[in-house]
Amino acid sequence: MNELRRWASALGDELGVDASTAQYGLVLSMSREAARAVAKPAAPITAYLVGMAVAGGLPATEAARRLGELSHNWPRIDWRD
Repeated sequence: MNELRRWASALGDELGVDASTAQYGLVLSMSREAARAVAKPAAPITAYLVGMAVAGGLPATEAARRLGELSHNWPRIDWRD
C-alpha cells in the first residue's frame, strides 16, 4: 500500500489535488465490486465516475452505497454455458 500512496501523492501533485484525503480502501472496494459485477474494465471507469460525482458534492459513502446497490442488482452472466 505504501507504493500506492506514493504513486497517488505524486499523481496528486501533478494534477493539483490533495491525494492525502483519498479514501483508498473505499475506492479500491468500489473498483473491485464493479470489476466483479460487470467486467474488469468497469473498475477504472467506475473510479473515474465516482470521482466526478464526489467532486460534484456527493459524499463518498453515498456513492459507495449507490454503487453497491447497482452492482447487487446487476444481471449476472453465467459463464459456464
